Amino acid sequence: MNASLYDIPLQSLDGRDLTLGDFRGQVLLVVNVASKCGLTPQYAGLESLFRQYRGRGLQVLGFPCNDFAAQEPGSAEEIMNFCTANFGVEFPMFEKLNINSEPRHPLYAQLIAAQPEAVFPAGSDFREKLAAYGCSPKQPGDVWWNFEKFLIGRDGRVVQRFSPDTTPDDPTLVAAIEAALA
Repeated sequence: MNASLYDIPLQSLDGRDLTLGDFRGQVLLVVNVASKCGLTPQYAGLESLFRQYRGRGLQVLGFPCNDFAAQEPGSAEEIMNFCTANFGVEFPMFEKLNINSEPRHPLYAQLIAAQPEAVFPAGSDFREKLAAYGCSPKQPGDVWWNFEKFLIGRDGRVVQRFSPDTTPDDPTLVAAIEAALA
């Protein structure tokens, strides 16, 4: 991750100005999230990862996005209330932003440039399911859907990109987090 990625202005759901620089030296799992998606139960697994590994330096960072079938229509307060009440989310949550729609948020422009392809679990048919609904990415590098994950190492480099159907307890994701924390 170059210095400019650390400097991109962000805002937390509770209105605080932040940057990824506030998490410098930690392992970051950046996830675009949505409250009304079939993958929304992943919030529980993400919170579990956060609780298990935060003492070792992992931060799970949630970025709500309404780009995928309008599955995150809520306000900042509604999103936070939903996440807290339904999943006990304590990991940092940020303002809703554009990921595939224009203008694409600079954070996602840089994440995608650093890691243009997501890794899918063996045997995944997620791409085919999205294509059947006409929901495939429009441009190379586009995020596939809600709950796609970017893993950023302590050194600030984007280590890997995981597909939306890679669950938080997937052994490949957990192994990558463990390696980044080592």
